[in-house]
Amino acid sequence: MSRQPLWLRCETKEFERRSALTPTTSKKLIDAGFDIYVERDKQRIFDDEEFEKIGAKLVENNSWPIAPIDVPIIGLKELQVSNEPLQHTHVQFAHCYKRQAGWKDILARFDAGGGSLYDLEFLTDENGRRVAAFGFHAGFAGAAAGALALVAQREGKTLGGLTPYLNEDAMVADVKAKLASIKEGKGLTVLVMGALGRCGRGAVDLFRKIGIPDGSILKWDMAETAKGGPFSEILDVDIFINCIYLSSKIPHFITLDTINDAGASRRLSVIVDVSCDTTNPFNPIPVYTVNTTFSSPTVPVAVNEGNPALSVISIDHLPTLLPREASEQFSSDLLPSLLQLPHRHNARVWTEAEALFKQKLQDARDERVEA
Repeated sequence: MSRQPLWLRCETKEFERRSALTPTTSKKLIDAGFDIYVERDKQRIFDDEEFEKIGAKLVENNSWPIAPIDVPIIGLKELQVSNEPLQHTHVQFAHCYKRQAGWKDILARFDAGGGSLYDLEFLTDENGRRVAAFGFHAGFAGAAAGALALVAQREGKTLGGLTPYLNEDAMVADVKAKLASIKEGKGLTVLVMGALGRCGRGAVDLFRKIGIPDGSILKWDMAETAKGGPFSEILDVDIFINCIYLSSKIPHFITLDTINDAGASRRLSVIVDVSCDTTNPFNPIPVYTVNTTFSSPTVPVAVNEGNPALSVISIDHLPTLLPREASEQFSSDLLPSLLQLPHRHNARVWTEAEALFKQKLQDARDERVEA
C-alpha cells in the first residue's frame, strides 16, 4: 500500500508562529503510513530540526506551489492574496465561507485551478461540533490582551506591540504583575459573551488565574442574550470579551449610539472581539471597522468628545500568543481526522467538508454571474 503524502506549508501571516502539525502529531502520522513534508520556517514555534528528528522530510520555505498536484497542502491561516489558480487540495482556515471580505476572489482561485478546499473551521463531528479548534487559547489570550490594554489605558498610554509568551504560566505572571502595578485586578469587572463555549471558557480561565473574583466575571451565553440586544450591562463592566460563534444575523450587542448615550457614566474601557467578525455583514459589535494586529493591538472607538476612552482589540490569530501549547492541542484534536485522509472520499468528516466547499464554490459562481 502506498504511503499518504501530506505537505506542511509555512505560515506567511506576520507574527503567526503556530503550526497545523507538530513534531508529536507528525511522528504519529509517519508511523501510520504518511510521508510528511515540512517547509523550512524560521517563524514557526517548532524548529525545523524538531521535525527532522522524527522523520519528516524538510523542503524549501514556501515551495508548496511546486509540490506534486496530488499532495494535500496543510496550513493554518489564509494564503497570500493572489490571482494565481490553486491546483492542490488545501486544508486550512480560508475565512471565505461566511462571505467575508474577498470571499469570491479566494474561491475563484480554486475554481480556476481545479483545486479543492477543506476548511478547518468546518470539519465537524457527527454532532456538528468542530473536530479541532483554537477556541480555548483564543479566549485565554484575548482576555490577557484585554487586561493589558486596560492597564495601558489606565496609565494614559496605548497598548504597545504584543509578542508570544513562552507558556501559559509566563503569560499569567506578566498580566498579574502589570495589573498589580496599577493596583487593579480584584476590583475589575468583566463580561464574557459566549462563556459556555471553548473560547469563553478560555477567557474565564485567564481572568480567574489573574485574580479576578468569580463574582466579578459575568458569564453570559444564549440564556442571557435571548431578550436581544443592545445590552446596557456591557457598559457597566471594565472589559467586554466577545467569544460567540456567529452563524446568522443577530441583534447588536453594543452600538456606537448606546456607547455615546451612556456619556461619562460608562465604565466599559476595552472590548476584545475574539470572534473577530470584523468584515462580516452581521457583526454584532459595529463600533469598529478594521482588524488589529500584534504590532498595533488596539483601535480607538470614535466616542463623543468628553466621553471616556474606549478601545477594541480585534486580532484574528490571538492563540499565537501561546503558539506551542495552542498548536499541540489543536493538532492533537485534528489527528484522528487526518488519519482518515487516505480514505477521505469515504470518511464523513471529509465528504461533508468537500460537499460544503462545492456548495460555496457554486455560490461564488452565481454571484459572479449576477454581477
